[in-house]
Amino acid sequence: MLQVNVTRKADEAEGICSFELCAADGSTLPAFEAGAHIDIHIADGLTRQYSLCNDPRERHRYLISVLKDPSSRGGSIAMHEQVRSGQTLTISAPRNLFPLDSSAQLHLLFGGGIGITPMLAMAWELSHQGANFELHYCFRSSQRAAFVEMLAQTPFADRIRFHDDSGPQIQKLDASALLATPDAATHLYVCGPAGFMNYILDAAQNAGWSQDRVHTEFFAAAPIDQSANAPFEVELASSGQVFRIPAERTVFDVLDEAGIAIDSSCEQGVCGTCVTRVLKGIPEHRDKFLTVVEQAANDRFTPCCSRARSSRLVLDL
Repeated sequence: MLQVNVTRKADEAEGICSFELCAADGSTLPAFEAGAHIDIHIADGLTRQYSLCNDPRERHRYLISVLKDPSSRGGSIAMHEQVRSGQTLTISAPRNLFPLDSSAQLHLLFGGGIGITPMLAMAWELSHQGANFELHYCFRSSQRAAFVEMLAQTPFADRIRFHDDSGPQIQKLDASALLATPDAATHLYVCGPAGFMNYILDAAQNAGWSQDRVHTEFFAAAPIDQSANAPFEVELASSGQVFRIPAERTVFDVLDEAGIAIDSSCEQGVCGTCVTRVLKGIPEHRDKFLTVVEQAANDRFTPCCSRARSSRLVLDL
């Protein structure tokens, strides 16, 4: 855990605030890679993940940007309404679950709305490397577009394409046309709201892009139909304890109530924090974090949202 001070809080666009974080003791912060995020402990029991969006070669600060979401589970509203400049926060060291692929010869970065945040760090890093890339930034209106002026001043401004949903048709993103010809040397990176991501990912799938060249980071999972849930059991390999998981509860909830600690953050299967090894049994995967190949291996699952196809799962706990 790191202690940081909020050295600057700024309105970047309608409903979007940025937060500059510097080490409370004035020291250099741990290095981070493009695509990395930090956990911010906003209050007791309230931890949220935010992508770092500044130049990864900066060591004096971390920069995050937060959208105030009306359907927030508490995190974004607390960041906007409770966190102030000068305040001290507890954060994790950076972790990267959304890295750049160094084998790519062309990187296509797609950021929708607040999904621009990890793309900014990626663009800075690729620019430093002299790599070939394009950044496509899509937003609903100019009032909701953060960092536009800053981006216009970057050394990679000529690599950026802005797509305003409220503007003329000619500048709107046509993902099907852009992705019509898959190239084995090109990798796609996609982050943003579910509708935006599905638009890009469907276009890539329809054009035949292989999954290993499409990289995603979801902020939230789509609602899951829970009506067909069935109860099952989980066994802890270390102790042999067996817990019944009712249809209306998650593995995480039941184990947490019993004092079995599992790290968790998003509680929706998008961040990967709670991924747990499965020693026996077959999970029913409901996450957005593991790839199709990783899910098919059935040796890990996300207890915050996934369930079981078999009557019992033996977990490496």
